[in-house]
Amino acid sequence: MKVQTVCNILEEFAPLALQEAYDNAGLIVGDPFMEVNGILISLDVTMEVLEEAKRKKCNFILAHHPLIFNSLKRLVGQNETERCVIFALKHDLAIYAGHTNVDNLWNGVNQKIAEKLQLVHTKVLKPLSHQLLKLVTFVPHAHADKVRKAMFKAGAGSIGNYDSCSYNVEGTGTFKAQENAHPFVGEHNEFHAEPETRIEVILPSYLKNSVVNALLQAHPYEEPAYDLIPLENEWNRAGAGLLGNLEIPTDELAFLHRLKTVFSVPCIRHTPLLGKNIVKVAVCGGAGSAFLKDAVQQGADIYISADFKYHEFFNAEGKILIADVGHYESEQFTKDIFYEIISKKIPNFVVKISETYTNPINYL
Repeated sequence: MKVQTVCNILEEFAPLALQEAYDNAGLIVGDPFMEVNGILISLDVTMEVLEEAKRKKCNFILAHHPLIFNSLKRLVGQNETERCVIFALKHDLAIYAGHTNVDNLWNGVNQKIAEKLQLVHTKVLKPLSHQLLKLVTFVPHAHADKVRKAMFKAGAGSIGNYDSCSYNVEGTGTFKAQENAHPFVGEHNEFHAEPETRIEVILPSYLKNSVVNALLQAHPYEEPAYDLIPLENEWNRAGAGLLGNLEIPTDELAFLHRLKTVFSVPCIRHTPLLGKNIVKVAVCGGAGSAFLKDAVQQGADIYISADFKYHEFFNAEGKILIADVGHYESEQFTKDIFYEIISKKIPNFVVKISETYTNPINYL
């Protein structure tokens, strides 16, 4: 098993195109062609995690938070990041990060939190925009089904909980094949009209190349016509945070105590209780204060996230209960996501969850 093979599996699950512009997800340190002996999963990369990986003979470290965010101008061991990179290179350890691409994924960080809280009827809190394309192509009637299925298999045609979605209209295409052409139908230098099906499908922009290649492989024409149209639509299967409901309304204080248990945290910072039951719950793993307004606008009773600053708590304005459970605590279940995807895709391979506690925050 090569490093690149593991990277491909991870990126099929959580495409790097879904990461935020500031992020540095993907393979950070290591030779893509190196053989992988074992995988160690951690939330962070620290010297202790690297030493644990070496001790357990795991030469691929899969982390949520990237070891390197900003460029490194030298490697002389002046800080923790430089020392970790030097150690990894010296001991042939590959380091991979699945960060905001996993945060923005429908079945990623926030869906795992929703599962732990037993939320139902979930949807993305802040969907991504400018991420969708419409592909339009024109195919002879008899080949339309083959081309549709090829594009569906490549990832086109998924809308919410539905797949194989397309719109089809019958019409007529015209062309004249020149001398050097190899026409599928019609004759050289003769005007030809062909009954065709216009097929429209939606796809995420990061799948553009694979879907277009599938179209070209399945299409009978030498020069298939197709259009790619950017869409303004929000993509409701990817984005920040998640919104869902509790099946049974729960008292605010009781729910806060439940959060302490679920997240294994000794304390929760929260705004004043509002004297009402919790039904609609918004969550966002990691630093999610930027999406408080979205939780309020969508009528959430509580917003569970982390890293709220003092003045940001005032933004609740008595409309919502904010519960700050801590950054590490809100993202701890990401390790389970990684373990599940690797174990499913590579059965009988050595995959271990790190025993090193990397939370830099302690509670007294």
